[in-house]
Amino acid sequence: MSSTIGTDTELSAVNSILGSIGQSPVTQLNTENPEISFIYNIFKEALVDVQNEGWVFNREDGVPLTPDQNGYIFVPVDVLRLDISKGQSDRSTNVVKRKGRLYDKVKHTDVFANPVTVDIVRIYDYEDLPSVFQRYISYRASTRAATQLVANPQLVQLLGQQEAIARAACMEYECNQGDHNFMGFPDNSNYQTYQPYSVLRR
Repeated sequence: MSSTIGTDTELSAVNSILGSIGQSPVTQLNTENPEISFIYNIFKEALVDVQNEGWVFNREDGVPLTPDQNGYIFVPVDVLRLDISKGQSDRSTNVVKRKGRLYDKVKHTDVFANPVTVDIVRIYDYEDLPSVFQRYISYRASTRAATQLVANPQLVQLLGQQEAIARAACMEYECNQGDHNFMGFPDNSNYQTYQPYSVLRR
């Protein structure tokens, strides 16, 4: 007999949080219920907080943003954070988000004549996240919910341990999927190490 494991949804995450604090599961996300609305808000906060750190699955480098006919560069609504590419070495431009569009703190203007290349961190729906991050978000929200709704320090401590284990799994995912290297070379680049036998060619 074959079995299919369904993907996590916002409803299953909310039910996991409710179960962690000893509450019954629900069949739908009825935000008119004060308790469900409170739990759902905690879940959404954890969803944003985790993704705001910038992981390999939602971090994208070298994204060009083109100004419109007025010279404004509007920041997409799914962008949590952004910074000018190679911002540590290029001090001629320093951009931030103001009023929904890019603002250059060096030139003191939000009008750009040329496209700007930025590194961004995007936010995705819960269903589109890797499973390890889904689990981490639900555990993190569970710990917060237990802290605010349940007067049980032991429960908070146990949920905090689960949260720590889930974060460790996320770090393992980051290291495996990130293709990081000791020298810090970016994607789409390579470095030929020194080969001792090359001396013999001279």
